[in-house]
Amino acid sequence: MGLALQDRRSGRMTGAEFRLFQLSRPDHERWELIAGAPVMMTPPTIAHNRIAANLDRLLNDALESHDPSRIALQRTGVELGSGDFRPEPDVCVIDAGFAQDQRFVERVYLLAEVVSASDEVLAVPGTQERWIESKRRIYRAHQPCEAVLIIRQDSLEAEVDLRIGNDWQSSTLSGGEAELHLPTFGLQCPLGDLSDGTPLRPRKRRT
Repeated sequence: MGLALQDRRSGRMTGAEFRLFQLSRPDHERWELIAGAPVMMTPPTIAHNRIAANLDRLLNDALESHDPSRIALQRTGVELGSGDFRPEPDVCVIDAGFAQDQRFVERVYLLAEVVSASDEVLAVPGTQERWIESKRRIYRAHQPCEAVLIIRQDSLEAEVDLRIGNDWQSSTLSGGEAELHLPTFGLQCPLGDLSDGTPLRPRKRRT
């Protein structure tokens, strides 16, 4: 996610107060709660959106045959029991059953972020921890979570965390031919497929 700040409201909010605040805002606005501070994010880049859309499609295609009880979605509100932090993942996998007017979920099985160089800048107030590092830690602490993906939008690289029993197995993928394998979700594909249609892997024009 692009993390250049557009607006930060004064005052500290609890998670519950932040959710009420979100409900008062237009749907097109994207907010996150960072250490009690509500922050509105700038619109993501086209490359960011394309990568998130590719991952969403690849996961749903895999889940349709591997585990139809789950679906992948973009920009879903999640309740992770994370105190005064309310991150919003770029892509997540949730249960396929949900209510018509439901906005937030409490069980998430995969959480993914698409990051760029700008994400290296934003530090969590009062700490030296980058926001993307905090998100990764919060996601891994969510008990139902089985996988965390941190995907770069400016290079063919990704960090993959897979829950194995009570432990996490982490790996770094680099290069378009590196294999992204998420057994729990039935997904196995080259890492480059996530960047299809971006400047990193542009579509070929028909002649």
